[in-house]
Amino acid sequence: MQVTGTHFNYYHVCKRKLWLFASGINMENNSDLVLEGKLIHEGSYSDRSDKYQEFQIDGVKVDFYDARNKVIHEIKKSNKLDEAHEWQLKFYIYTFEQNGIEGVTGILEYPTLRKTQQVELDDNDRKRISEIVKDIDNIIDSDQCPEKVDKKYCRNCSYFDFCYCGEVEEE
Repeated sequence: MQVTGTHFNYYHVCKRKLWLFASGINMENNSDLVLEGKLIHEGSYSDRSDKYQEFQIDGVKVDFYDARNKVIHEIKKSNKLDEAHEWQLKFYIYTFEQNGIEGVTGILEYPTLRKTQQVELDDNDRKRISEIVKDIDNIIDSDQCPEKVDKKYCRNCSYFDFCYCGEVEEE
């Protein structure tokens, strides 16, 4: 299976979510939070579609790519999982490089927070990405679903009901 940006993001958030998604168990179609994120993506920077384009290469689909300045723009709802967002964008830059597009940088954009974050790739990142891709492949190929991580952000995950099915909440 080809590793995508979604796989890369989920790897940094939750290995279980990664495995479930890669196994065809997709809970995001029923998530109001995912829908909210899509609406923010579609409603923010509406003039961008005139200047930039959505771009797809090797299973990676970026929100907007400024080909003239070689900048990938990735729009996110919240910066709560910013490490996962940053690594996802680094993976995009890495994928562009692997396809002969050199000198690409990225910008993470959080329109509801009115914040942006520059993202660049260095040699250590390239080495780490290569290792992570192998680890993602191992997780996806495993017959065993990883254990749940039981983090604070789990309550907002589209897989919450799946992971916590049958558990009684303490009051």
